[in-house]
Amino acid sequence: MRTEDLLAAMATGLWRWDSVSGAVAYDAEAARLVGLPAEAVTLSQAAARACFHPADWLEVKATVLLALAEGSLSEALLRVVDEKGTVLRTVRCRARPLSRGGSEDGYYLLGTLQEVPEPLPGTAAKGTPVTGDWRRNREAFLLDAGRALAEAMSTADVLRVAAGLSMPGFSPDGLAVFGVAGDRISVIGRQGPRAAAEHASGDVPMDHDAPAAEVVRTGRAVYLPSPDHYRERFPTAWPLARSRRRHSWAYLPLIVAGRTIGAWMAGFAHPVSFSPDERSVLTTIARMLAQALSRTALQETERELADGLQRSMLPARKPDIPGLAVAARYVPTGGGLQVGGDWYDVIALPSGRTALVIGDVQGHDVRAAGIMGQLRIAVRAYASEGHHPDAVLSRASRFLAGLGDTGWAGADEGWDPRFATCLYMEVDPVAGTLDIARAGHHDPAVRLADGTMVVRPTAGGLPLGIDPDSDYPTTRVVLEPGETLLMCTDGLIETGGHDLETGWDRIREVFERPTPQTGEPGGTGGGDDLESLAEALVQAVHGPPSHCSTGPLADRREDDIALLLIRREAEVCLVGPGSAPVRRTAVTVAQAEPERIAGARQQLRDMLHDWTDRDQVESAVLLLSEMVTNVLLHTDGDALLVAEVSGRHGTRRLRLDVADGSDELPHRRRPGELASSGRGLLLMEMLADAWGVDPRGDGKCIWFELHEKAPEGLPAG
Repeated sequence: MRTEDLLAAMATGLWRWDSVSGAVAYDAEAARLVGLPAEAVTLSQAAARACFHPADWLEVKATVLLALAEGSLSEALLRVVDEKGTVLRTVRCRARPLSRGGSEDGYYLLGTLQEVPEPLPGTAAKGTPVTGDWRRNREAFLLDAGRALAEAMSTADVLRVAAGLSMPGFSPDGLAVFGVAGDRISVIGRQGPRAAAEHASGDVPMDHDAPAAEVVRTGRAVYLPSPDHYRERFPTAWPLARSRRRHSWAYLPLIVAGRTIGAWMAGFAHPVSFSPDERSVLTTIARMLAQALSRTALQETERELADGLQRSMLPARKPDIPGLAVAARYVPTGGGLQVGGDWYDVIALPSGRTALVIGDVQGHDVRAAGIMGQLRIAVRAYASEGHHPDAVLSRASRFLAGLGDTGWAGADEGWDPRFATCLYMEVDPVAGTLDIARAGHHDPAVRLADGTMVVRPTAGGLPLGIDPDSDYPTTRVVLEPGETLLMCTDGLIETGGHDLETGWDRIREVFERPTPQTGEPGGTGGGDDLESLAEALVQAVHGPPSHCSTGPLADRREDDIALLLIRREAEVCLVGPGSAPVRRTAVTVAQAEPERIAGARQQLRDMLHDWTDRDQVESAVLLLSEMVTNVLLHTDGDALLVAEVSGRHGTRRLRLDVADGSDELPHRRRPGELASSGRGLLLMEMLADAWGVDPRGDGKCIWFELHEKAPEGLPAG
């Protein structure tokens, strides 16, 4: 007897589906079962579909796709309908994929159709959908799981969602997610005590005899319906997987864009046969889980890249400036790469002073961030050479204008020139003076000692990069003890629909508010209340930190924010508590006014009227005369003299700087007995406790220091 005759006797028909052409071939019995004449026939996919209930056709399509993916047996129950949609009978469809003659272009599905007996009286009426409740529960579960995984914002969130999955009718009591790192597989998340016990080994090699390793290697699911199946198939891994109440396991690949990124294990405390419907649910969950893990991993990588890039472009540590408290913030925009063109910097200058810089390159994209990095390095280099604020910005503007290649946006877009605004100031913390140069940036704001905020108008020039020959005049501002100065980018002012006027009003409300640490406007609590003020300014725009990324204020994060706060302490203490106020004088001696040298000598004597060692006073006066005279004789410019006395009586320090506009450094000579010059450096070596020459952008500065000697009977310090 032929096989077809034997199957027909058992009301079982044969069918074959060609995945390339879509043709479906039935033998005579299969044709009869689907409501066609009892003779062999080949139909198109559309004609074959018309023989079944529409909802069931979707079911068989899903099981067929699952069988193709796994290379396993597909099984489904289908309702056969006539032209009017009346259910004629229910058939069981089984199929297995076969290769099309070794071709990789498609498969044949070879299967059987078998009539399902009618239900007994009192159980279910003819024509009732046999998969209705299961399908509804499954669809509701998949919708909830898909929504939860889509809303997960991090890998930890995805793992928490996976751990909380409760599948309809066959909920696992243990879950584990495996990740791939190189040639090893490790558990990156798990739920349930037995899941931890099963995978206590941590990570295993890719070629290990374990279900997860095989799934990752082959990209195919492994279903183990009983402990015997597990023990027979994976004898090496079985001792680790032994559990008193675990009866079934499912290991499924996590595949994204054809690449296996890991595996997912579902363990069951009760026996599970892993029917096609159950396999379909598990496969769908594995696909959604793989997509969610891939998405969150990419987002976390981008965030880490953005954070690392931004950290590399900001000062590595909080600056320590004697007599000044400093606080800074950088907050990226709410979307995209979260890195842009805003930056700030704190630079130690050769003169011993400190430069504060804040700037904003046009745009919020990767190109803006790249230009910002180059410009920040250029400004730092020019400042470290000792150039004055106006010269730093002039050179920076010329540098930015010369970056022609950074303005190229691509062959289709043409040139995309960028400019930058910048506020640069050189800080003298002892005298409280700020020499400010501004390139198209906002003016700084100052909170006075009584809490009143004022915007300090400063002279300025064009933004950097527009005109390489722009000039940037310098404005000197004195920061009095207890006053606080704010430098910021326009993200702090104009975000949230504000213009310049209303933006400053918003800052004013926070800036003039009593500080949390002192409870008083303009308090001098040091860095703590300054940090609180910086945080309050950011929150005025972004809201509390917990709402910055996903809360209702997230749409207000439309621009980067960078800000710098500096406060001059009420009592400048350079040596220790109780030090006397710093004495300072500055004198300019012009080429045409050599007689002012005598006045400079007298001012120095007046400053040192209570110096304990009179010989040191005369030495200081002699050195002053020598230094200023050398400037007038050997250069064409004026001499700028600055003298400072700091510290407590008996341990004070005198520092005297003489600056000129010549780049030529002094040379040590050995003058003869009758020589009238050449003794300046020799005198400093003999009389000064310390001395040096600092090059500046437009000249040099010669300086010396004298340390006061405590008189007998007066303890030092």
